[in-house]
Amino acid sequence: MNDWFDMAERVIVGEEITDEEALSILNCPDGELLLLIQGAYKIRHHYYGNRVKLNMIINAKSGLCPENCGYCAQSSVSDAPVDKYTFVSELSLLSGANQANKLNAGTYCIVASGRGPSNREVDTVASAVKEIKQRYDLKVCACMGILKTEQAKKLKEAGVDRYNHNINTSKAHHPNITTSHTYDDRVHTIETAKSAGISPCSGVIVGMKESKEDVIDMARSLKVMDADSIPVNFLHAIDGTPLEGTKELDPRYCLKVLALFRYINPTKEIRISGGREVNLKSLQPLGLYAANSIFVGDYLTTEGQETTADHKMIEDLGFEIDYKEIPKKTI
Repeated sequence: MNDWFDMAERVIVGEEITDEEALSILNCPDGELLLLIQGAYKIRHHYYGNRVKLNMIINAKSGLCPENCGYCAQSSVSDAPVDKYTFVSELSLLSGANQANKLNAGTYCIVASGRGPSNREVDTVASAVKEIKQRYDLKVCACMGILKTEQAKKLKEAGVDRYNHNINTSKAHHPNITTSHTYDDRVHTIETAKSAGISPCSGVIVGMKESKEDVIDMARSLKVMDADSIPVNFLHAIDGTPLEGTKELDPRYCLKVLALFRYINPTKEIRISGGREVNLKSLQPLGLYAANSIFVGDYLTTEGQETTADHKMIEDLGFEIDYKEIPKKTI
C-alpha cells in the first residue's frame, strides 16, 4: 500500500513526485481510493482551504470552426447538430456577465470557436470587458483560439485577467486528435498571453484514447508552462464527432486523475470542467477534495448540472464559495 499522506507532505514542502509515483496514483486500487483522495485533499487544503471557485461560460461564437479537433462538436469534421452563429454583440457579453454575477461566479469565461479571433472580435471583447469591470467584481477569462501578440496586448489593456488555451492532450498524442494545428501552436499561444501579462489558463481532456503516461505528461507539461488555472475535462463523446462512442472512463478513474493533477500541480487552481456530470456521476462531490474549482451553468455545446445543485453540493460538503483569489501560502 502506498503512503499517500507521506507523498502529500513531501509535495507540500516542495518535492516533486516521481513518474513511478505518478503512475501509481492512476493505478491506485479502488480499495485505497479514499486514502488517495484524502492525501490530495491535504495538499488542496494547505493552499486553498475549503474554498471553491465558480466559473461561468458564455459561448460567444458557435460552430463555424475550420479546425478538425476530433472531440469537438463545433469542428469542421463534426456532423453534430449544434447552434451556429457569428460573434455575439457586446450587449450579449454584458448580459452574460450579469448572469455570472448572479450565480456567484468569480470568473466569467468568454469562449469563441475558431482558429483564432479577428481583430474586430478582439475589439468587441475589449470594449465589453471595460464595461464589465466597471459594473461587476468579476475576473474575466477569454478563450478565443490562437492569439497574436498585439491582440493579447489589447485584451490585457482592456482588463482581461486570464487567457485560456488548452493543450488538451500530450504532445505525443496530439496528432491523433487534430492535425489542423500543432501542439506547439497551443503552447505558443499561452506564452503569448503570459508575455502580455495575462494569467495563463490551460488544461486537458481525458478519455481520448490516450495512455496513462500521456496523462502524466499532460500534468507535467502544465507545471512547466506554469499555468495558473488548469481545467480538467473528461470526454463527453458527442454523436457526430470522430470520437463518437468513446467510453473509456469511470468515476473512480476520474477521481484518480484529479488527484494526480493536484499532486503534480499543488499550488494551482484545478477545475473540474466539461464532462463532470456524465463521467463522475454520483461521485462528483469527492472531486472537490482534490480540485478547488468548477463551472456552473452549461458548457459550450452540452448541458451542465443545475446551478442550484452545484451550490447545494458545495454547501453539503461544508465548503464555501470563493469570490476572490487566495494568496498562496509560502512553503
